[in-house]
Amino acid sequence: MQWGSGKAYSSLGTVTADFAETKSGTGGGYSYIGIYGWSTNPCVEFYIVDDSFNKMPVNPGSDTSKGTATIDGGTYNLWLRNTTGTGGNRCGSSVTSWQQFYSIRQTARTCGQISITDHFNAWANAGMTLGAVLEASVLVEAGGGTGSISFPTANVTAQ
Repeated sequence: MQWGSGKAYSSLGTVTADFAETKSGTGGGYSYIGIYGWSTNPCVEFYIVDDSFNKMPVNPGSDTSKGTATIDGGTYNLWLRNTTGTGGNRCGSSVTSWQQFYSIRQTARTCGQISITDHFNAWANAGMTLGAVLEASVLVEAGGGTGSISFPTANVTAQ
């Protein structure tokens, strides 16, 4: 789901995703299966990780723990990470540093509903401020490895 030049998360209505996945193989050094998106002003890249090719909960790296949140019947570890490079170009070609917000489920699941708005609210309660949300999509991201994944269900909706 995309919102053009972006909208405040509080004006998006209730954003959810339904997913079901089947995977095999490995994800290399890291892998995330869940929701991915961006906001601008401030530039934030965000992940909601419900599963991985690796053991859950995954650790996204040298981050700042922002506590936990219980959403959709599971407990998520909240992380804030500052990063640099060229990946922030989703926020404009001049952006070379941005923040990453993570919600990482402590126990993996391969299907269900992800209440994206509840994660936005949990981040706000932890002092992690999203800007204008550009998009939210079902994600698979893997740092190497070999394997496959299929999504019989992968929908993001806003009501």
